[in-house]
Amino acid sequence: MTDVYGIIGHPVGHSRSPAMHNRAFAALGIDAIYVPFAVTPDRLEQAVRGIRGLDLRGMNITLPFKTAIIELLDSVEPDARAIGAVNTIVRDGPKLCGTNTDASGLARALAEAGAPLHGSRATVLGAGGAARACVVGLARAGAREITIAARNAAETVALIAELATAAKPALLTCCEWQPAALGVALAATDLLVQATSATLNGGVVAEAFARALPLHCLPQHAVVVDIVYHPLETSVLQAARAQGLKTLDGLGMLLHQAALSFELWIGRAAPLTEMRAALLELG
Repeated sequence: MTDVYGIIGHPVGHSRSPAMHNRAFAALGIDAIYVPFAVTPDRLEQAVRGIRGLDLRGMNITLPFKTAIIELLDSVEPDARAIGAVNTIVRDGPKLCGTNTDASGLARALAEAGAPLHGSRATVLGAGGAARACVVGLARAGAREITIAARNAAETVALIAELATAAKPALLTCCEWQPAALGVALAATDLLVQATSATLNGGVVAEAFARALPLHCLPQHAVVVDIVYHPLETSVLQAARAQGLKTLDGLGMLLHQAALSFELWIGRAAPLTEMRAALLELG
């Protein structure tokens, strides 16, 4: 009998996860299929009942459900609860257990790219679910100080308070969203992570966002990461390259968070080469 895995979101048709996971199943000769499930926000609870009733073997969760799904699960791993977001559901018999592979996925992607991690000073732009995962991932990877900058100062302060324990022993600090303060923070940054949706889909807004960042303040050894992968070369990465800085696009985090989900479900190492190839074929 073919096992069914999938991803739920709204919208979900753009997801690259089916291509990665189906390639992985084929590469390892596993009788399974991974499909996207479009779920409207008012039907999330029904969708979770469907996961249980149809005995789906594992699920990924994407926007806008990463937080709302938490209260519908039987258990949630501590890091996922601290982050406030679940992106992977793992079955434990009849129970649905939530976890978050985004944090570790970022850490793996950065390590693979040779980015500075242990003892580094990082700056994260954003205070949403993706930014929260990035903060925890960087802390787990050994960053000693992480500065968070977001337009909403209250959200930034709340994020620091909520993640202080999960991010130990890294020191979390906040930065005002204005040029002078950002410039000071970036001047002391080894690794800049753009974790807002501002660069998604490119365009005038994305270009204005990049222009407003004082990237010229970054030291020449700094690495700039944008976790957005559509477009692959975001406005922030373009601006960073113009400054002669090393950059890393969002495909690495996408790949490694998927691989970690696969390993949780299947109990085997994910075939990264094949999964990466499936991603690249999508352009």
